[in-house]
Amino acid sequence: MYGEGAVVNLATDKLDRMTLPNLLATRYAIDSGGSQLTVRAFATGFLSVFGHNPVISIRALTGQADLADGTLAHAALHVTVKAASLTIENDINDKDRGEMQRAMQAEVLESDEFPEITYAASRISGNMIGEGQFSVVVEGELALHGVARSEPFSARVFVTGDLLRASGEFAVRMSDYQIKPVSAVGGGLKLKDELKITFDVVARKQG
Repeated sequence: MYGEGAVVNLATDKLDRMTLPNLLATRYAIDSGGSQLTVRAFATGFLSVFGHNPVISIRALTGQADLADGTLAHAALHVTVKAASLTIENDINDKDRGEMQRAMQAEVLESDEFPEITYAASRISGNMIGEGQFSVVVEGELALHGVARSEPFSARVFVTGDLLRASGEFAVRMSDYQIKPVSAVGGGLKLKDELKITFDVVARKQG
């Protein structure tokens, strides 16, 4: 957005028409503290009967969304996650949680080698379903574990005052990202291929 006192003279034709919608869009920065992003894995093995399906929270979440008033035509989204911030949240003993955390970071994410997970939208489409409310389909690329793949998802978006809120869920397969099956807790806990990602993301209007 333009700062105070900035002058835009459209008559001079110095502003390319193709860039105008982007300049008119409002930018929202993700509020990591106000957002919830959860990954649910599904276990096999003898410990699975005790409800040891790993629940993983993502704490270090940054990014921005661009949205022009009343339209999705030029909406944009980019999100970055620090892989090392993923944390096991299960109510289990410290030893098992520590082993699950180690396996996730060292064997699943390999976060020392692949420290960031990113998502960049190439297209956002949908309908306005109410005042400041949208039902959208986001088409974009997820980069995880050194592999980038198209991963579309659906979401509900609410814009109220200076806040934008988006919620939804989608699934990914670890094998699509060259993540090998792993086990933890002495081999008693193994993970299925599919992960379910649930998000409730809050972003705040900038400038």
